[in-house]
Amino acid sequence: MKHAGAAALDALEPLLAELRAMPGLKEKSRGAFYRRSSAFAHFHEDPAGLFADLRGESGDFDRFRVENEVERAAFLSQVRLRLA
Repeated sequence: MKHAGAAALDALEPLLAELRAMPGLKEKSRGAFYRRSSAFAHFHEDPAGLFADLRGESGDFDRFRVENEVERAAFLSQVRLRLA
C-alpha cells in the first residue's frame, strides 16, 4: 500500500483541515502528522480505497478506512481519544 499522493490528499482535504486544527498535532509534510517528535497519523491509497494509519498506545499503527464521511468521522473520533 503506497502513501497517499497529491490527488488522494486533495480528496481528503476537509479531513486534513480538521487534523490541522487539533492541538498537539503538527503536519510536517502534507498528510503526515506528528505528535511531539513521533509520527502520529498518515494516509495511504490502494485499489481498495483510502486509508489512514494512526499510532496506538502500543506504538504500532492501526489502519482506518477513510473513504466516506462515516469512516472519516470514526477516524477523527479515534484521533481525539488518542490525543486526550
